[in-house]
Parts: sequence; C-alpha cells; structure tokens
Amino acid sequence: MVKSIFQLGLLLFLAGWGLPGAWAGPVDLNSADAATIARELNGIGSARAQAIVEYREQFGAFTSADDLLNVSGIGPHILEINKTNIVLSRAD
Repeated sequence: MVKSIFQLGLLLFLAGWGLPGAWAGPVDLNSADAATIARELNGIGSARAQAIVEYREQFGAFTSADDLLNVSGIGPHILEINKTNIVLSRAD
C-alpha cells in the first residue's frame, strides 16, 4: 500500500508516467493526420497538431525532425521530448 504522496509519485515515475515520451508512439509527420499527431506526441495538442499538418501542406514534406522548429508553437523542448518518436516517410 502507498503510504505517502512521495511514494505514489515515485511509483508513477518508475512506471513511466514521469518520463517524457513514455506514452508517445512513433508518428510519421509526412502522412499522419492532426488527430494522430496530437494523440501520439507529447506536448502537442490539437492546435499544434493542426499547425503541423498545415505547415506540411504549405511547404511540403518534412525532411528532418528539426523542421518542426519552423512550425508556430513548436520549440526546442517539444522537439526534444518527441524526437525519438518522429518518423519521416520519403516524399515522392
């Protein structure tokens, strides 16, 4: 039984709740819709996800995960916590 808030926090952290990217899944920024992007990447809600899709539609496929920094509302921290879950399919 958990006897303190500290123990509960430690338990959740060790279970993965405290780790950035713990629940994120791989997502292809060049093909995913906004709902998928918002669901799979940490710190990206529906507005940021829609901005990612709109950027892709306006400027073409992402060639690097770092291209996300060109999207309004995406900064270095958001990129860093999601970098391992970003997949980029080839643009044909």
